[in-house]
Amino acid sequence: MDDVLVTGLGALSPLGAGVDAFWRGMHKADTAPTRVPDPLAHMNHPLMYLVPEADLPDGPEEQDGLPLGRGSRFALAAAREAVADAGLAALPGPGERPEAEGLDPRRVAVALSTGMGDTDLHEGWWTGEAPASGRWAPPFPPASVVGGWFGAQGVNTCVSNACAASGYALSVGADLIRSGEADVVIAGGAEAYSRVALACFNRLGAIDPERCRPFAVERRGTVFGEGAAVLVLESATHARARGARTVYGRLAGAGWSCDAYHATAPEPSGEQIERAMREALREAGAGTGSGAGPGGLGFVIPHGTGTERGDVVESRVLDALTPRTPLYSVKALIGHTGGAAGAFAALAAGLVLHHRTLPPNVPVGERDPECAVPLPSGSAPMTGAYGLVNAYAFGGNNISLVFGEAAA
Repeated sequence: MDDVLVTGLGALSPLGAGVDAFWRGMHKADTAPTRVPDPLAHMNHPLMYLVPEADLPDGPEEQDGLPLGRGSRFALAAAREAVADAGLAALPGPGERPEAEGLDPRRVAVALSTGMGDTDLHEGWWTGEAPASGRWAPPFPPASVVGGWFGAQGVNTCVSNACAASGYALSVGADLIRSGEADVVIAGGAEAYSRVALACFNRLGAIDPERCRPFAVERRGTVFGEGAAVLVLESATHARARGARTVYGRLAGAGWSCDAYHATAPEPSGEQIERAMREALREAGAGTGSGAGPGGLGFVIPHGTGTERGDVVESRVLDALTPRTPLYSVKALIGHTGGAAGAFAALAAGLVLHHRTLPPNVPVGERDPECAVPLPSGSAPMTGAYGLVNAYAFGGNNISLVFGEAAA
């Protein structure tokens, strides 16, 4: 079976525009949320890790006569960078369709996820802030927006199963390639500020009043972030034939499961998240534990959002299944990006594999004794050949992905 390679990366995040800004921010390890600039955010903790105003994407605010919300514009910005990074097309000005040479558009697919979609356009109708055009807009358009921009005539799909969504999208993209349905998949996720989502989590008492502090003894919930992360997935045969410039790694394994337990709470034993992890590691052939050796698991990017029960359940499974394997917390860096969280974790995994370096974790304070997982405070060379990525969601949706070094 053909390997699924990662040949391009794109990002727009609270750390700034571009993958380079994301990598620098990972090493700086110094971030904090800010108050959302929304006069109607009447809630106890109106905090979020926001994309800097100076880095908001240029380009049209509509496509094919329909207005584009903040989430879709984020997705386009990250997709533009990923496509250019992969060398798939020469990019014209913002909003213009790229010229893709040597690609069969029928063999190019898009799998992009979001939790809230272009919610800003719809929330605006309720408060008199509707788009200036006054026109209706679809609620979950990022995949079709990116597909329309690129001219992708293969599958265009948006997975929206909450905070596991973009992990599922990446797995769907890999399946499209392995099944022969596509040669190239533009995959990832995008999420933007939603007044409704933030207010709901405030009402649930699930927002930390300070910052996102996964696995910390004083954690009091999560803090959302926004942005988009996009990866170009490509079959090894296709990448080789066109002479792909860079390979960040390969998507070597995936495991899906569902707790079938509760609408919001994780199942306390962690049985199904362990099942997803085991399946992903088995498919990848990745050894685990401190004795795994150079061909084993080198790091884990956990789901860990800062919620009381979720962090404990995941920690127990990791302690049992991947003991002493170092963790890197993306959410401590940029907050919980909802439907884009799995894609941001995958982006980070690709960068760690590419640079062979595990950056320092953002300090979260005193650790919870029930979360016995290693969170290194300093940068270190990566050991092993694989990285495990976890993403979980309301409804008990779980996914684990294993990324590995690409074969020579």
